[in-house]
Amino acid sequence: MPELPEVETTRRGVQPYLEGQSINKMQVRHRGLRWPVEDGLEALLEGQTVHKVERRAKYLLLRCDLGTLMIHLGMSGRLRVLDNDAHIGKHDHVDIYFSNGHVLRFTDPRRFGAVLWTQDNTDEHPLIAHLGPEPLSDAFNGDYLYQRSRGRSSSIKTFIMNGEIVVGVGNIYANEALFLAAIHPAKAAGKVSKTKMVKLVEAIKQVLDKALLAGGTTLRDFRKSDGKPGYFSQQLNVYGREDQPCLSCEQPISCIRQAQRATYFCKQCQPR
Repeated sequence: MPELPEVETTRRGVQPYLEGQSINKMQVRHRGLRWPVEDGLEALLEGQTVHKVERRAKYLLLRCDLGTLMIHLGMSGRLRVLDNDAHIGKHDHVDIYFSNGHVLRFTDPRRFGAVLWTQDNTDEHPLIAHLGPEPLSDAFNGDYLYQRSRGRSSSIKTFIMNGEIVVGVGNIYANEALFLAAIHPAKAAGKVSKTKMVKLVEAIKQVLDKALLAGGTTLRDFRKSDGKPGYFSQQLNVYGREDQPCLSCEQPISCIRQAQRATYFCKQCQPR
């Protein structure tokens, strides 16, 4: 599943080709995505200009004249910028043709993604209104995370992966951040000290910044017919390293299951 750094890299990749361009036409081949593409959207978008390409959580927001096109990549979706005569594949569900001769193509083999339209304030959209702050914003800080965690009995890993607390901390990044902050992933969120919460926020920002930096090398892929960002190549401290030596203390990395997700940690560096 594309996580926040992958979605942000997608935004940066497609942005130069879309902003300031008018939409010549939209072609929907399969409306049956996670939520059906609404009837009449093709006619509504024709002639509109994309003024901004923004992101909120894992939603890409194309700001147009009359509203906002919201795109979610779901489990397997991706966006590519192609020439308008590019070959059409089995899972290429939506094309948006622009005045500069490019087409924005939404491909999604599992059809868990979404292409939605709204004329309302996206901050108040029911899919967005309940979401927590962006992890790299000033609103996400140690004081905030500490206050939100008080009285919480859920594990700290589950807590920081809750999109209502903070958006975009996926499984890989949660594992890595907890290791950097020296916090056991199964510890109750309400039992983590304020000092540790400050360190955890710093660690989350660090691992996401690192992923975004790695993602910068993939921007050229958005003009390839098979281009997709995927998960960025980067050195991971604990994720996927069960029984391998910890990079800090050389003790073997442990793995447990939490909420059906694999959790990797070092028992010595992250005591319970």
